[in-house]
Amino acid sequence: MEITKLGTFYGIGVGPGDPELLTVKAINAIKNSGVIIAPKTEKKEGSVALTIAQPYLRADAEIVYQTFPMVRNFEELPEVFEDNRQEILSHLRAGKNVAFLTLGDPMLYSTYIYIFRLLRNSGVTIETIPGVPAFLAIASRLGYPLAYGNDILTVIPATADRDKILDALEKSDATVLMKVYKNFSEVVDALAAENMTADAVLVSRCGLANEKIITDLDAHKSDALNYLSTILTRRSD
Repeated sequence: MEITKLGTFYGIGVGPGDPELLTVKAINAIKNSGVIIAPKTEKKEGSVALTIAQPYLRADAEIVYQTFPMVRNFEELPEVFEDNRQEILSHLRAGKNVAFLTLGDPMLYSTYIYIFRLLRNSGVTIETIPGVPAFLAIASRLGYPLAYGNDILTVIPATADRDKILDALEKSDATVLMKVYKNFSEVVDALAAENMTADAVLVSRCGLANEKIITDLDAHKSDALNYLSTILTRRSD
């Protein structure tokens, strides 16, 4: 009886939006994968990560959309994540290489981390390929040095508790705030209290269609923001 060799599971960071920001390693892994996992949320159709990777897909690649609820950890809805895990395993056990696409970097606030944790003890080969985080792409695009000398740079998810955000801001010379779409107004107030609005810039959908750049945060406090919105800022001298 012929035993099928397990496929390789790739976790691939596709960066913030520009397909040319994918690494050569990421492109080669995509081309080497017969199954592409495109993560999506319950509220949206399609996958931004898939759109970014589209130029590099094999003509015969099978696209598999998997829905991931917006929860703090997969223990909250274990059955959903287990179903996704089993679907991935079925393709790997059929000998197919599987590429899981994720925005930015796979190991930074990524949906991929949940699946990685569920698969790493399953006896499959996992290769995680880094990608360009949005805040680094924004810094390069705008000519905005994030940190220099002995600066302390802090990366904060704006979805964290308010007290934790304020505590982190107080200790930082420069700050990246991710996921600011939900509580933008409160984030602006916190930055103002720490004298960190003068050099602040917000970018939504960096490198994608409908990209937006905001330099006067206070004037746009009431704006509705896209999920892919990030603030770079530093303490004014």
